Amino acid sequence: MGMWKVPADVLAQSRFAVSPLAEVVGALGALIRPRSPEQRSFGAAHGAAFTAWAASREGVADLVAASFRDSRRDRAGWLADYLSMPPEKDEQTFEDDLAQLGRLTDEDVRADLRETTQVPLAASLMAPGVRDLVRDLVVWLWTHTVETDWARRERVLRADIVGRTAQLAKHGWGGVLRDLGRDREWVGDGELRINRYALPTRTLAPGSRLLFVPTHTDGSWVGWHDTRYAIYYPVAGRLASVDAGSSAGLAPLVGSNRAEVLTLLDVPRSTSQLSVLTGQAIGSVGGHLKVLLEAGVVLRRRSGREVLYWRTPLGDALVAAGR
Repeated sequence: MGMWKVPADVLAQSRFAVSPLAEVVGALGALIRPRSPEQRSFGAAHGAAFTAWAASREGVADLVAASFRDSRRDRAGWLADYLSMPPEKDEQTFEDDLAQLGRLTDEDVRADLRETTQVPLAASLMAPGVRDLVRDLVVWLWTHTVETDWARRERVLRADIVGRTAQLAKHGWGGVLRDLGRDREWVGDGELRINRYALPTRTLAPGSRLLFVPTHTDGSWVGWHDTRYAIYYPVAGRLASVDAGSSAGLAPLVGSNRAEVLTLLDVPRSTSQLSVLTGQAIGSVGGHLKVLLEAGVVLRRRSGREVLYWRTPLGDALVAAGR
């Protein structure tokens, strides 16, 4: 089985961290391999735009295909290293992530993809500029699917870290790891089980940096680069929905239908999605969105053929006060 041997000093210095790049990985997975209703909804909002962009940029489709290896009964799945590099900083920004990617060379990326696919690479990935193609892919995913929702996502991620830290103080790492993904557990003698495949034990060198990174996905993975290691796990509460009665205090101020629309915009949604969720006619939802937009409590942005709306901080405050 896959094990990490974790020295006591590395475990003592390990910590939780937030990673914008991990949210990009989750977005990419939802677009190309949706496995849950949440991911399928995400794909409905952004899939058409991503497909159109990928078709217009030579090599993107080959890069994406070479960045994942499916698991089998006798073989562990694999995620390309450039997508799973642990953060360098406790307060990692997306610009920091881009700087990490910028230090790779074309051959670094190709070696990474060969390790992932274990087959010869497509001709488009052998041409100069594959590192720039990686950067373009990550930037597109960030700016079109994550950035506008980052403030909300980051609040959820940091809330998870606060809860995990409290859990750590009470139960130690053994208690924390039990719900950080399937097959993750301490097995004794400083060994951390990563999966159940027959893989050599990886011993972390003294002074290595071990991070636990929450993400808005329903899966988990691990990553390492140099002496940095990370375990990525599904954040608690990522699927938490707005309570049905949470807009009751807001309704007298803006009207019950408009309050319902605003309450649902904790994540980016289209007019058609809102119509389905509320049962209101698309024209009525559009009218409410126009008023909310003019009031400065929502923002909008086109994504492919859809226009997505989400709450501003002022809208968040209004909903919170209404609760």
